[in-house]
Amino acid sequence: MTVAPLQETRVAIAPVPESYLHRVQSEGIDDLGQPVQRMVAAGGEPCRDVLRRARPGERLILSGFTPFSRRGPYREYGPIFVRAYSALEEILDAELVEVPEFAATVERFFRRPETAFLHVRFPTYGCFACRIDRS
Repeated sequence: MTVAPLQETRVAIAPVPESYLHRVQSEGIDDLGQPVQRMVAAGGEPCRDVLRRARPGERLILSGFTPFSRRGPYREYGPIFVRAYSALEEILDAELVEVPEFAATVERFFRRPETAFLHVRFPTYGCFACRIDRS
């Protein structure tokens, strides 16, 4: 399926922070201070660092991650849900979308001036996929 390009809003997909990737890869410690789990991919697992599904046989690191920087009730570790957050990292809106409606949903959420960023998640694995910021 093809995703229609965003027409009105300029956005940027924020990567998983390099400091996190370095820590889990070299130190083997996740955002919760727990040891990471190293495994071999069965195939299809969502890889957050490269934003694609794993290929069978690839080496993976399974670890806890929080996409939030502030403490608060929405800070969580570990569902594609698109959620709109305020600058205070509080949920403003959420929607489960199909690929063809993705761009329009992003546009709609960013039309709200109080939307600071979006989180995209994989509904089947419940994993954080990426953060989308205004560019």
